[in-house]
Amino acid sequence: MSQHYEVYAIAFGRVDRQASGNFIGGVIADRSMPLVYYVWVIRSAGRVIVVDTGYDQASADRRRRALLKPVEAGLRALAIDPAAVQDVIVTHMHYDHAGNGTLFPNARYHLQDAEMAFATGRCMCHAHVRSPYDVEDVAAMVRRVYAGLVNFHEGPGTVAPGVGVHRIGGHSRGLQAVTVETERGTLVLASDAIPFYAHFQSRRVYPVIDCLPDILDGYRTIDELASRPEHIVPGHDPEVMEIFPAFSAETRGWIARLHEGPLRPPAVWLDG
Repeated sequence: MSQHYEVYAIAFGRVDRQASGNFIGGVIADRSMPLVYYVWVIRSAGRVIVVDTGYDQASADRRRRALLKPVEAGLRALAIDPAAVQDVIVTHMHYDHAGNGTLFPNARYHLQDAEMAFATGRCMCHAHVRSPYDVEDVAAMVRRVYAGLVNFHEGPGTVAPGVGVHRIGGHSRGLQAVTVETERGTLVLASDAIPFYAHFQSRRVYPVIDCLPDILDGYRTIDELASRPEHIVPGHDPEVMEIFPAFSAETRGWIARLHEGPLRPPAVWLDG
């Protein structure tokens, strides 16, 4: 039997970019379009599930990204002890989603079979393909496998009653979205299947890809998984922090309550 969860987005990092760098084929009228980096928390009475683990200061320095606040600080603002987290869903193993390797020492990790095979297989012989991955993050996941701490999913899977994973692929071979049952319906944490609202609105594509048709098919899949379009949460859009209510006045722009619904619709993407 499913239950209803609270869902939070924690913004921990940022990089400034132009819109022309966020779409295959560029844009007609360029503008500022920064990426914000998130982890997500799914919480009910007696259960906490963390979705993705972010990156740390060393990774931020290597990649020339800003670390706004450490992931651990966001968790503690929600009164969550990382050592008490029992389940971590990794949507995919890119550096900004699978870092902070020692933050959750007692967690069981949930990953798609296809993502582990991709991140440890022959495709990583190509520098461009492996560039979003950090070898230490991948090695840490291999160690968890050998320690019996990874649950593998092949396509749709259940992490807890009311929390599911769904392989989307496209951006990386085993990218998975997460569905969460809330009081307002089924919420979809799209992660990098939909980096910005604009990608979903325009059916255009962010330029880090493994399979273009899988990305485009994934838009339809996510639309079907969500109760309503406003229940879809993109993976890197700064607007998430603007349209969803803050956890508290002190955490405005840092932690948002996704389970309460947006205060307004996202802005409509207009290119030109």
